[in-house]
Amino acid sequence: MSAPFRSTARLCLPVALATAALCASAQDRSAAPSATAPAAAQALYPQMAERLKAVEPKVIAWRRDIHQHPELGNQEKRTAALVAAHLKALGFEVREGVAVTGVVGILKGGKPGPVVALRADMDALPVKEQVDLPFASKARATWAGKEVDVMHACGHDGHVAMLMGVAEVMASMKDQLPGTIKLIFQPAEEKLPNAEIGGARRMLAEGAFDAPRPDVVFAAHLVSNLNTGEIGYKAGPITAASDAFRVSVNGRQTHGSAPWSGIDPIVLGSQIVLGFQTIASRQVNVTKEPSVLTVGTFQAGTRYNIIPDSAEMSGTLRTYDESMRKFIIQRMGETAELIARSGGGSAHVHIEEDGYAATINDAALTEKMAPSLARVPGGKAMVVQKGTGGEDFSFFAQKVPGLYVVIGNTPVGQDASKAEANHSPRFFVDEASLAIGTRTLSQLTLDYLAMGKSASPAL
Repeated sequence: MSAPFRSTARLCLPVALATAALCASAQDRSAAPSATAPAAAQALYPQMAERLKAVEPKVIAWRRDIHQHPELGNQEKRTAALVAAHLKALGFEVREGVAVTGVVGILKGGKPGPVVALRADMDALPVKEQVDLPFASKARATWAGKEVDVMHACGHDGHVAMLMGVAEVMASMKDQLPGTIKLIFQPAEEKLPNAEIGGARRMLAEGAFDAPRPDVVFAAHLVSNLNTGEIGYKAGPITAASDAFRVSVNGRQTHGSAPWSGIDPIVLGSQIVLGFQTIASRQVNVTKEPSVLTVGTFQAGTRYNIIPDSAEMSGTLRTYDESMRKFIIQRMGETAELIARSGGGSAHVHIEEDGYAATINDAALTEKMAPSLARVPGGKAMVVQKGTGGEDFSFFAQKVPGLYVVIGNTPVGQDASKAEANHSPRFFVDEASLAIGTRTLSQLTLDYLAMGKSASPAL
């Protein structure tokens, strides 16, 4: 995940969002609504606070170790082994090798109750680190047949460490927990090369949500455009559906000095690029949901005076509404085909099969858990705008009600709007944010368990 999130609880800042949003009025800038914590949870708060304080130095140490040894999608063997050993030592039931390197841990509390799933993604990115840290990555690996530098440039090292911390806290309170905790350590969130299906979808296909099936699923993601202490959430779409596409344009090769004797796929392709822009700007209801349609590559030809046979383009489509997504994809195919045909050529739009759905935070669950977010020690819960990044947590949230929150990781006092974005080689995590993330996931877990089965929004 890499798109920016912005709070409606602060002044508007210039950011690349799917749609421009007005600043919230002063009366709308409150944090999460207050509510009395469940009595069963309140009784455990002092113990949880003590355990959290004890584990936070370990979380930092784990994160530094994982950061120094990053692993790409479906290659997370060292990370998975670290996680599995930790969970086993804590008394979790552990299943390894789910979706190649994934780990599922189950902790049954001493009392009956709901099942809460928590997810952390483990994979790094093919990025060369440019942050001066004593534990900076110098790792290299093979990706799509090429040797690449590897870096945790999206905070997944922090996600793993935070969830390991939550595991230790909850295991220390096991006998008092009213329910079951299922931890999902997921590989390949950042997608795999060659359109290979992996990550959340493959974990679900291999039974990650089976025996027991969760009632809800939570996840937290570090983001650089919020400051440490800020916890962002919203009901409904919070990340976009992400579809990759390729466009093949076929013409007829000829000499550049006599274009009338051939069919120019470069001109046709250029018209298709422009035609695509009118779909988002003129053919969909922009007041319903925003959308982004971007052509990111355009490749054609080998010599300045030869009109080639073909041109290839690729890009990304970001949407929040499924009917709008289907309509745009349909219109992309029609637009490309008809423009190419008008010039005597042909075109085909191919949508990759490994696209991500929009992450939809369950409205009832979000409302129930907003007071828990407001209770996180040292945190400031706030409603944020949805981002245009993609997240395969969306597939977990399609199976059971889900809540995905973002944790600010830019140091307090720095302008988060100017911080290096997720996926940047200069992406920097303030280690104080790891404590906020660990507390957030622990608070959500304990409060939801204490609410009992009646809390389940799906029931």
